[in-house]
Amino acid sequence: MAVKKKDEGKAKKASGMGIEEQVGFHKGSIAVLSKERQELGRILQIVDQLLQMHVTALKDLGVDLEGEAKKLVEAQSHHDAKGQGPHKPKNKPPIEDII
Repeated sequence: MAVKKKDEGKAKKASGMGIEEQVGFHKGSIAVLSKERQELGRILQIVDQLLQMHVTALKDLGVDLEGEAKKLVEAQSHHDAKGQGPHKPKNKPPIEDII
């Protein structure tokens, strides 16, 4: 028990919050992030449905999507051969640095 109280004191001093407050904070964060994940899943489903709708419409209009995809792949490999590969995003700081 003495070790637990010692560790509890260190945690309280280090963060300015008691252990119960930290537990509550993290539980609340998990709950919010879980809801955000669910919402993101719903958004992805909607986007997938819209994409499928547009693909179907293009096929109905007679557009050869496979041919278009091959052209894109060939153009990409041609650019890569010239050293003009895909643009890399600028160095972004890790999320830990942002928070």
